[in-house]
Amino acid sequence: MSNNYWDDDEDDNDTPQANLEGNDLIKQLRKKASADEKRIKEMSEQLDGITKAQRETIIKRVLENKGVSPKAARMIANELPTDASEESISDWLDDNAEVFGLQVHQQGQPEQTIDRAALRQQDIVTQQALTPDRAEDAMMRLNEAGTAEEIISLIQSGNF
Repeated sequence: MSNNYWDDDEDDNDTPQANLEGNDLIKQLRKKASADEKRIKEMSEQLDGITKAQRETIIKRVLENKGVSPKAARMIANELPTDASEESISDWLDDNAEVFGLQVHQQGQPEQTIDRAALRQQDIVTQQALTPDRAEDAMMRLNEAGTAEEIISLIQSGNF
């Protein structure tokens, strides 16, 4: 089964005709090949231009976000590969922060930061909490108190 989805009547007219002589046919094929090569070259140049403009835009955006002078874009463009992403540009800036006078904030892994925050919250809660041992001790002191003054001094001391 053929993968051609066109009729023979709809063929392009720029294909060489069968009734042409050998030399004319070769000339037309060479002309077509050179036209195709020219078009490929033009499209390749267009693609290179678009890629370069997109890369420059990404570099400028990252520089703005980091607060770095746009003049550094030339340096980054020379140092990084052509397929540079925002992450690779940001990483490069972090590695070369001292050149631009930047301070890189070394952050721990987010999980460690969250764990530390949770531990701090637990410490705050448990420092003031009434544990079973402390509750038993407070009840024992209250039971052993003989006068109201002893009970008042226990309450005021905050040793519960």
